[in-house]
Amino acid sequence: MIKILVIDDDLAINELIKINLELAYYTVISATDGTKGFALAKQELPDLIILDVMMPEVDGYTVAKRIRENKETKDIPIIMLTALNMLQDKLKGYDIGIDDYLVKPFEMEELKARVKALLKRNETIPKSSATKEILTVGDITLLPESYSIEINGKSVKVTPSEFEIMNLLMQNYGSMVPGSKILTDIWGYSPDDNLETVRVHIKHLREKLDKISGNKKYIETIYGGGYKLIPEGVEKKK
Repeated sequence: MIKILVIDDDLAINELIKINLELAYYTVISATDGTKGFALAKQELPDLIILDVMMPEVDGYTVAKRIRENKETKDIPIIMLTALNMLQDKLKGYDIGIDDYLVKPFEMEELKARVKALLKRNETIPKSSATKEILTVGDITLLPESYSIEINGKSVKVTPSEFEIMNLLMQNYGSMVPGSKILTDIWGYSPDDNLETVRVHIKHLREKLDKISGNKKYIETIYGGGYKLIPEGVEKKK
């Protein structure tokens, strides 16, 4: 049976999530602080972790970082719960490598849908990084073993989700990739779900590419549609 770890210092929310997920036939274990939560993650190796941000002593960002740095837990999907809805807070979490955000208050049905989608993604969507295949298109090279993107000899590390987005864009270079397709292929969500997750990841990915790409832009936004990769890049307007 699928095992889910809930880490949240709010006892009421912790218990509410536990009850609802158990009714959906998941096995649920829980912790009410970050230290115990990380210990349970290493001990139980759950299939998915639901992690609150605002916890005393050890916050959710620190716990997520420890999970991603540990070789036994680094690939476990993480949904982060937060009362913070600022872009920089989301970028901070995505940079650590969390998979999804839910802003409090949220509906339990939405949480269950996100859980189901992430579990399905982890099980059925092939990870390009697992193939160890180096892909080069134009100026851009993907390096799976290090989760890195290289442009003209300079490289930058990216998160697994950012890596998968770039892989999808490179596989479809020259064509527009709708935001709904990215959401479906990378996260396993319905194409009708909120596309903010995609927009935030694209923004973060562009910021990282800017560090190594000089004055070139490689991801074009097709307004009202999606995104297109420009393999050789185009000069940014001054």
